Amino acid sequence: MEYEYSEEVSVEGHLIDSMILTRILDRIMELEGDFEIVEFRVGKRKHDYSTAKLVVKGRSREHLNEMLKELYRLGAVPVKAKEVKVEPAPMDGVAPDNFYSTTNFPTEIYFQGSWIPVEDIMMDKVIVVDPTSKRARCVPLREVKKGDLIVVGEDGVKVKPPERPRESLRIFEFMASRVSPEKPSTSIVKHIARDMHETKRRGGKIAVVAGPAVVHTGGAQALARIIRLGYVDALLAGNALAVHDVEYALYGTSLGVKVDEGVAAPKGHRNHLAAINEIMKAGSIKAAVEKGILRRGIMYECVVRGVPYALAGSIRDDGPLPDVITDVVEAQKAYRELLKGVSMVLMLATTLHSIAVGNMLPATVKVVCVDINPATIIKLLDRGTAHAVGVVSDVGVFLKLLADELWGLSAT
Repeated sequence: MEYEYSEEVSVEGHLIDSMILTRILDRIMELEGDFEIVEFRVGKRKHDYSTAKLVVKGRSREHLNEMLKELYRLGAVPVKAKEVKVEPAPMDGVAPDNFYSTTNFPTEIYFQGSWIPVEDIMMDKVIVVDPTSKRARCVPLREVKKGDLIVVGEDGVKVKPPERPRESLRIFEFMASRVSPEKPSTSIVKHIARDMHETKRRGGKIAVVAGPAVVHTGGAQALARIIRLGYVDALLAGNALAVHDVEYALYGTSLGVKVDEGVAAPKGHRNHLAAINEIMKAGSIKAAVEKGILRRGIMYECVVRGVPYALAGSIRDDGPLPDVITDVVEAQKAYRELLKGVSMVLMLATTLHSIAVGNMLPATVKVVCVDINPATIIKLLDRGTAHAVGVVSDVGVFLKLLADELWGLSAT
């Protein structure tokens, strides 16, 4: 088989232990191309990068371009940097046909002779370039405005793939298998607590994504305690978490079941509706706190501690509460705003919101997903949040252990 077309590319990073070079070579072979390694320099010390140059060969220009397109997303760049190509958006909410679709990895573009970082990086978005300020940012398709300069094609785009940590990141090193119900729970919780404590010590921001199972399993008081200790900077959830948190705070039940006893309460089936009714009468969750109606719980702690929250509505919601954002586009915007600058995200027993938030995060953010069902965690990993670690556990038990660990760390 003859390979008449070729191009030289380079790659830099922890190429061996992070398997970056292996993935590049595997992809070339999967696409039935050929390669020749012309230079390979291995870093000698722990923090040294390795560099490699290789000639990628294809049967035709189209075949070569197809391979290069894949390799650029794995971290390879042309030896001779090419200027990024941009085209104006033809109308609001519409990108040029050959638009570049982003990954969640740190990305740069070669614009007007220099590499500039892409801000607000998220997967499955487009890149808008401002030639005046020489800045580039990630933008959802629906927020594209007519005339915006959109990156098209793969030329001039550099992606930095994830690497194995060079130092201990506790849970992110300890959980090498990513998803396993066999890890000792107490050890996992200690690692996560230390990571959270270290994140806050460095001035980092921690967000929590939580589902109603937090309340159903008896974890509401523990999560409220974690908020009270100062380890939560933003809460992202749906109507159900807030409703059942208020239900538990007012009546001691969740879905009509006495949480502390595990038995159904008389006429308990109406308690969540009664909780919604009380918040409706008050006007909002914050107003219910200020009027002394709501005196404990997750939402109470968010209000009194000034922790911002966003509650995204869905088609199945009872009520919903007046605080719930029922416009899905506005809910996405609110979520993205709260996630800006976040260092770590704790996802607690909610498949829908976990996957949604995962798609809004750059790969540099630490993500811990806790769920009793391993399938939830696998879905999160499969749908793009490959940098997450999964903890298979009852979320109520997990939160109680975590609250105790964080209290101990805060007291030292």
